[in-house]
Amino acid sequence: MATKSHTEVPAGGKPQFPPFAKETFASQIVWLVITFVALYLVISRIAIPRIGGIFEERSRRIEGDFADAQRAKEEAEAALAAYEKALADARNRAQGIGAEIRDKLHAEAEERRKALEANLNTQLAEAEKQIATTKTAAMSNVRGIAVDAASAIVERLIGTAPPAPAVAAAVDDALKR
Repeated sequence: MATKSHTEVPAGGKPQFPPFAKETFASQIVWLVITFVALYLVISRIAIPRIGGIFEERSRRIEGDFADAQRAKEEAEAALAAYEKALADARNRAQGIGAEIRDKLHAEAEERRKALEANLNTQLAEAEKQIATTKTAAMSNVRGIAVDAASAIVERLIGTAPPAPAVAAAVDDALKR
């Protein structure tokens, strides 16, 4: 028995598009409905609940991550505040220690200055005593040197030596002025 294939050209000359063939139209509608209902059942019972579950899980995860991030932010802010407080306390302690050391060093320097000043005053007093002694000794020698010099000058000028008591009296008179 010869069967006719759908790909054969009908007597009209043009091949007919298989889905539009009148002989198979009713069965195609039935299969379309069966396929649509099956696809609808699969999507509504399996795919949509899974997709909904995925969306809910993502939403919960995002909310959880946001809560974790908020908690971490609060912890970081608390840690920053504690760090800043510790830093301020450390600065205050450092300034206190610096002031204490500065005062201590200033007191030590003042003490050393006073000791050095006392030592220098002692040395100065001793030097002044030596100068006074040397000056007194020099001044006692100055009269004799002045008398000898004046006598030599007068002798050189007039050619004869002046009397010693007259030269001594003139030098004493000049020293008293």
